[in-house]
Amino acid sequence: MADDRMEDGRPKIDRRGALECMIWAGTGVLWTIAGGVPTSLGLVGEAFAADPKGFTFLQISDSHVGFEKPANPNALGTLKEAIAKVKAMSARPSFMIHTGDITHLSKPAEFDNAEQVISDAKLQVHYVPGEHDIIDEERGKAYLERYGKGSKGTGWYSFDDGGVHFIGLVNVVDLKGGGLGNLGADQLAWLEDDLKGKSDSTPVVVFAHIPLWIVYPQWGWGTEDGMRALTLLKRFGSVTVLNGHIHQLIQKVEGNVTFHTAMSTAFPQPAPGSAPSPGPMLVPAEKLRSVLGLSSVTVKQGQKPLAIVDTTLAG
Repeated sequence: MADDRMEDGRPKIDRRGALECMIWAGTGVLWTIAGGVPTSLGLVGEAFAADPKGFTFLQISDSHVGFEKPANPNALGTLKEAIAKVKAMSARPSFMIHTGDITHLSKPAEFDNAEQVISDAKLQVHYVPGEHDIIDEERGKAYLERYGKGSKGTGWYSFDDGGVHFIGLVNVVDLKGGGLGNLGADQLAWLEDDLKGKSDSTPVVVFAHIPLWIVYPQWGWGTEDGMRALTLLKRFGSVTVLNGHIHQLIQKVEGNVTFHTAMSTAFPQPAPGSAPSPGPMLVPAEKLRSVLGLSSVTVKQGQKPLAIVDTTLAG
């Protein structure tokens, strides 16, 4: 309905919708949550340049190294630009998370090129695979050999840092109808066991490639058994779920869980239902960098929601 949208076409945010808020963004904003409502803390340029007060890590996603189609003939080049922004940050983050689709075709040269560029940030990087990273003939063997050391099953794992429990999930190996993600019984059993003994007050960050919540099932944008994982996480006071896959910013808040999708460093995709199908979206060359970017996440002691800064390559 017309009065449910702002002049630029984005959904309005009100307090009645606080438990299910979605923010569609083309430029970066620093968000925090106050009383369950997303609140802007300032323009991304100012926020990203400032010294964050707290434990900070970065998220990049969907680099698609090897992609050379008109939507971005130089995906490796825009990944380099993203890493240059990381290197220019005034405060060094603790590490970086990559939420999948490192490569476009799982070729060894693509993995090599991605590694050369990403390593220039001189940060530890925690990876989960995207579906484009496991399309080699041995269904992900190349990915696991490079990034799966110490992981379980098809690459899932957890670790603790800065007082936060991090969980990397894999939902791209056994895709379901329409391309929906899937975790599977073994991974869910591992997750239940992994969470045992963790205090309800422990902040939890979950990262996976495909959204754990159902964004748009017609395009496979969601995880079929994601609700089973979210049920296991329900008791925790602060849960942040990070993903990529859909190449655009969407934020949704349900109770103590904040869902946040990241921009790609390679190319944008259309908003759900706005095109006949998902896929690389061609935008004017001068606008491409305004729809590509990365995210910075800061954890402050005693503050349940995590502050997330999204910045574009144009910013």
